[in-house]
Amino acid sequence: MSVVTNGPHARLAELGLELPEVVPPVASYLPAVQSGQHVYVSGQLPLAEGKLLATGKVGAGVSAEQAKQLAQRCALNALAAVDSLVGLENVVKVVKLTGFVASAPGFTGQPGVINGASDLLGTVFGEAGRHARSAVGVAELPLDAPVEVEVIFEVS
Repeated sequence: MSVVTNGPHARLAELGLELPEVVPPVASYLPAVQSGQHVYVSGQLPLAEGKLLATGKVGAGVSAEQAKQLAQRCALNALAAVDSLVGLENVVKVVKLTGFVASAPGFTGQPGVINGASDLLGTVFGEAGRHARSAVGVAELPLDAPVEVEVIFEVS
């Protein structure tokens, strides 16, 4: 079996990242579902080894830069979910990313926060990682997480 040296796993390794275990659901849903040529990844929190990496509101207790790193972790968790279902090498296109930011009153930097997730997907998949996106400020997220990211992938 040959090793792909320029695929998504190799790009993650170049970044010093490895896919974590798929985050188990915290309620009644699946981490990812395939329908036709699309994989819908459920909202991913910035969890590592079963624990939130931070809690609270962005702009009050959680800095925008810290939240950007947390969004990257959410995207990494999304990659783990799609990899476990169909394999990263079968991703044809990142179609849509929706990012939710638990925002303190007056915080309007949601797009910059969600760039943490978008930038990772762009680096891992190159041109195929460019996607449509929404970055939404919300009052609360599950478990008091600062960010949550969901992704739709096209797969072969």
